[in-house]
Amino acid sequence: MNLRDIAGNTFPELNTQIGGALGDLEISGISADSRKVAPGMAFVAVAGTKADGASFIADAVARGASVIVASHDAGAGNVPLLQVGEPRRFLSVAASRFYGRQPETMVAVTGTAGKTSVASFTRQIWAYAGHPAAMIGTTGVVSPTRNEYGALTTPDPVSLHKLLAELADEGVTHAAMEASSHGLDQFRLDGVKLAAAAFTNLGRDHMDYHPTVEDYMAAKMRLFRDLLPKGSPAVIFADDAWSPQAIAAARDAGHDVRTVGRKGDFLTLKRVEHFRHKQIAEVHVGDDIFEVHIPLAGDFQIANALVAAGLAISTGVAAPVAMAALEKLVGASGRLELVGHTHDGALAYVDYAHKPDALENVLNSVRPFTTGRVIVVFGCGGDRDRGKRPIMGEIACRLADVVVVTDDNPRSEDPATIREEIMTAAACATEIGDRAEAIRKAVGLLKSGDTLIVAGKGHEEGQTIGGVTLPFSDHAELRKALEDLKS
Repeated sequence: MNLRDIAGNTFPELNTQIGGALGDLEISGISADSRKVAPGMAFVAVAGTKADGASFIADAVARGASVIVASHDAGAGNVPLLQVGEPRRFLSVAASRFYGRQPETMVAVTGTAGKTSVASFTRQIWAYAGHPAAMIGTTGVVSPTRNEYGALTTPDPVSLHKLLAELADEGVTHAAMEASSHGLDQFRLDGVKLAAAAFTNLGRDHMDYHPTVEDYMAAKMRLFRDLLPKGSPAVIFADDAWSPQAIAAARDAGHDVRTVGRKGDFLTLKRVEHFRHKQIAEVHVGDDIFEVHIPLAGDFQIANALVAAGLAISTGVAAPVAMAALEKLVGASGRLELVGHTHDGALAYVDYAHKPDALENVLNSVRPFTTGRVIVVFGCGGDRDRGKRPIMGEIACRLADVVVVTDDNPRSEDPATIREEIMTAAACATEIGDRAEAIRKAVGLLKSGDTLIVAGKGHEEGQTIGGVTLPFSDHAELRKALEDLKS
């Protein structure tokens, strides 16, 4: 593909730069990582959080880059350099054009909590309706031919568009993906052709990246403001404190706003009965009323299911089919996932809750079916928002009966310092640094009617201490502790 086709007419500042022979230059690939550059590739110098890509131009040239794209004249030697206002956006749009293919129906969901579940549920509803479907998100990639563990909520643009082309080539027609605030702010989703988009909720998160909660929300709203084509369905959970702002942003962008939830006008939740392993919901869709038996615990899972159903219906699935599909849902890995129980029936769950609102939601969700005590094991990650630590400590002591504070990916920070910052607002808690020992301690406390939540890591399979990630699974440790208790 030549440079002119990759750049297209999206970047007016390039019109004069790629005239004549330069526009005909054949490009063999695109990368923002100089180590991955091969002869004939375009190297895009983006400014990262730790280093400026312009520092690696010389390395990219030495490896055979045929053109450099940067925000300023950074000196590329004899290799042509194109100047664009936003190299990150160029990278995404160019990757989209270079790979060229993606599933016909793409949707994206943003919000603080619930993105993984909504993407997973939407994929499952589409599959139930007979569509070859995929999801891309925090837990990885799931399609009819693959189930691959992932590490990023929203992949880098080159990896993302390469993946979308692969999914299209394997016959996937429908794909749901998560849209993180980082991904939106860094233009990673630009070039994805969306049929619909959704918003779940907003809480405190990523305050180490965004200056304010308002800035965080603005990054989320870029999904509606800049990426979703005007007039497209915007499915918004109506019952969150930030829902009015999301609704206003979507309407201001000219979208077909469809709200779901107790205050929803597209899918209206009228009644919910909570049980230990399921919930029964009465959902109104226009003039039709459905009684839906959702095989998942937690009020927040009802919200996620409704957002997913809204996306599926908005992309062509009949309402009765979508409601029937909700009764077959399988929860996303590590999202209030029942791992096991004691011999006298106490339940033990793993949940990904690693932010204040998520921890509050999961603890509130298990209370209606817990006849005994709610026990929680949790910690906070290092090198992240320190302000949330006492907030989560207070939430745990307010909503749980027994609290164990432990380590959760301390990274480069001193684990004891992180625990101390949590404990300043968690006088009720027991502190056990070793996460495996903390899980064993909590399991040993379980009695009939109790519910245990091991929160924070969810689907993750490692514990990062210093610069090393060691194998660690909450699922595996919890199962082992439960087995030891029964033996």
